[in-house]
Amino acid sequence: MRNAPVSGLSVPVVRFAFIRWFALLALCAAYLQGGLVKLFDFGGAIAEMQHFGLSPAAPMAAAVIILELGASALILSGRFRWAGALALALFTVVANFMANAFWQASGHDRAMLMNGFFEHIGLAGAFIYVAWDDLKGRA
Repeated sequence: MRNAPVSGLSVPVVRFAFIRWFALLALCAAYLQGGLVKLFDFGGAIAEMQHFGLSPAAPMAAAVIILELGASALILSGRFRWAGALALALFTVVANFMANAFWQASGHDRAMLMNGFFEHIGLAGAFIYVAWDDLKGRA
């Protein structure tokens, strides 16, 4: 088994590749879960689109399912990983402003929405890093 240097340590390449893939799976987990839930409960997905004022709701729900599952598949497969990561980063930022508008809330609701808002900013940042790392590796 070949070893790869990691901060002065010698780590087996296979183990490093698995850990990296598992980290990407963890990053995509919410989007895989969300896409599958919407896929198997399309009526609920339509209701979610309507809740956020998105119209026409059915095509929007289908587009979100395709985006969440398709971009996650690109990231996990390594094919156009950068494109999948940028797509989920953009989606996360847009959805975040719609779903976590803490500036319109007060009290406990404001605190909860603010926490969710900044967690999602972190997710978007992680996806941008994945895209940057993938493009850097291809250069």
